[in-house]
Amino acid sequence: MTKKPKTLEEWQAQLTPEQFYVCRLQGTEHPFSGKYFKVPANPGVYHCVACDSPLFETSTQFEAGCGWPSFYQPIRPNAVEEREDLSHHMHRVEVVCSQCQSHLGHVFPDGPPPTGLRYCINSVALNFVESKKV
Repeated sequence: MTKKPKTLEEWQAQLTPEQFYVCRLQGTEHPFSGKYFKVPANPGVYHCVACDSPLFETSTQFEAGCGWPSFYQPIRPNAVEEREDLSHHMHRVEVVCSQCQSHLGHVFPDGPPPTGLRYCINSVALNFVESKKV
């Protein structure tokens, strides 16, 4: 059974106005304004705020100084999709959730090893789930 994509109206009813602006209208939050731009003290996984798919682990998060949560790789290769973005008179690579196609942020080639990538992601597009202690 194929899932029917949600309409913009359905997304707007599900998400907060800020989440809708970023995730469905390809907006961005102001740098240093999101709750996840600093690496948390406890390990965990960041999930898509729109569909709850796991996207990034704290073990791959780093302090980039850019004002947004930054990761050097997604939790698995097919967790996100990358698309060419020519908006705002720039050439960038957009990052979207592979499950619901929500806009997450952009990826840049100036990250740390081992990938050399910086997935610069909007906090408002994420939900952090702390790992349970065993």
